Amino acid sequence: MTDDDSTPHGNAAYSRLLSELREGRLNPGDRLRETELADRLGVSRTPVREAIRQLEADGIVTHIPRQGAAIRTLDYAEVMELYEMRAVLEGTAARLAARAASEIEIEELIDMNQQMATLGNAPEAFILNRQFHGALFDAAKNRFLARSIRALQMALLILGPTTLTDPDRAAKAVEEHVGVLDAIKARDGALAEIKMRAHIEAAQRVRVRALRTLPDRMTGYDGDLL
Repeated sequence: MTDDDSTPHGNAAYSRLLSELREGRLNPGDRLRETELADRLGVSRTPVREAIRQLEADGIVTHIPRQGAAIRTLDYAEVMELYEMRAVLEGTAARLAARAASEIEIEELIDMNQQMATLGNAPEAFILNRQFHGALFDAAKNRFLARSIRALQMALLILGPTTLTDPDRAAKAVEEHVGVLDAIKARDGALAEIKMRAHIEAAQRVRVRALRTLPDRMTGYDGDLL
């Protein structure tokens, strides 16, 4: 492989590793061995090395002494702080979308949420949910806010699969989206922000419950904190 070929392959390896994080095939504390990853992804070690370097720049990967690269672990406080910031940023996005979203954008958001309702907690719903939130950020029409949210989403990837994998969460998320969308359609920014914050806090509660089932080494979770 030439140096010119390495970056496209590195980007592809990076995308694959991000997908594995979302799907729970890579978890906090997992080591990233270049040779094993190269074999599994069907590429040389150079693009794998590039992908790991990018994940480290994103704050997802850390280097453990005498062990090498590994997926970061988040302690309980960091998880709570992430969700607090998510509520602030996404609540702001909903408020701005109520002011700036076009009617076409609102109709598209409504359509996406209706599609989610038909999918339940199938994997396709998880993808559509990410697209829904991404479309809402776009509708807010604030590039600086969008960048902040995307940076936060990188950190959230460390937590693994979406909370929509919880049996009851997908249906409730759709209902919560309806509340946000009704407020946006009514151009009520304050209510849209309140509804979005409530939506994120509901996801946070599901996440906290899930933390109880994980090994302590993965989250630094101490059951006495709840």
